[in-house]
Amino acid sequence: MRNDEAGVPPLAFVQLLNSGALDAGSVAHFRRIVAGQFTSEMKLVERNVQVPVRWFREVYPDLDTDSGTLLGLAFAEQAQLTSFGPLSLPLVSASSVSEIFELLGYLPVISTALRPHFHHSERGLRVGLSGHTGDPALDCLVIAYAGSALLRLLDILAGTLPAVTLNLGWAAPRSQPRPASTFGARIVFDAPASFVDVPADILNTPCRFADPMAYHLAINELQRTLDRHSTPNSFTERVRRLLEQDPGRHRGCEVANLLAVSPSTMKRRLNAEGTTFRDVRQSLLRERAILRLLDPSMSVSQIAADLGYGDLTNFSHAFKRWTGQSPSEFRRVGALGQDE
Repeated sequence: MRNDEAGVPPLAFVQLLNSGALDAGSVAHFRRIVAGQFTSEMKLVERNVQVPVRWFREVYPDLDTDSGTLLGLAFAEQAQLTSFGPLSLPLVSASSVSEIFELLGYLPVISTALRPHFHHSERGLRVGLSGHTGDPALDCLVIAYAGSALLRLLDILAGTLPAVTLNLGWAAPRSQPRPASTFGARIVFDAPASFVDVPADILNTPCRFADPMAYHLAINELQRTLDRHSTPNSFTERVRRLLEQDPGRHRGCEVANLLAVSPSTMKRRLNAEGTTFRDVRQSLLRERAILRLLDPSMSVSQIAADLGYGDLTNFSHAFKRWTGQSPSEFRRVGALGQDE
């Protein structure tokens, strides 16, 4: 197993294997993979080793968007409060829905397969979800899993919240237009992007097992853990983190200088990981632009400025290149979809 691979929490994986949600053949295949790594399920949990998402591709070689979605939703039905390692204690002790969502900022501690990005507005909170597995079908699996597992945890901790929805940026599986799920209409397909939508009046909903002292102690420990892993093994991730701090950093030489390498070295190392500085930056800007355009209180000009574009025309051209739509077209279609 490589340290820079996209992975998922080991306990959640082991609980899945023992849940009865998978057929016997798939469980046996997963266990052969585990054994082939000279380890065991218990050692995975003890060592807190993230399980590579590519194992799912090995077990399901024909996985596509439809089957990945259905698997993600089915797997989420097995999520437990204990499934998420160091995030489990603060989850249980959170005082409000808002505090639960704050924990997503510490997701890199337990998984590198998914990245959340946040947008607060007067209407509430939108948490964008983007997969980082390098495989579109696996991205659908981890996004569907993470988003629906979050709905399940909210139900357990704060009671059923029908106003909180998971929006998935692709079509419903053709083989099963309405996937069997306890979340029903709270999962919306064909959304303009993948995100969890939380209305403002829901954020202060109290949780059942609130323990403020335990929560803050756990948060402090999570921050220390995150700080210890502040220099990721992936060079791409290091570049992305610098861009997240300031999306206006549009020159590769500036980022290379912050990383104490030459621009040519940065280019070579990114190429070795299958990407470029431009691709990393464009991916980040696209994610942020989409969430902001779904907020009608922000003008397109304001969004362009927030993302470091000095010229609205340049932003509009870039957004059309990313999505095939102008910002105004995307906003209009997105608004129609949310009204349906």
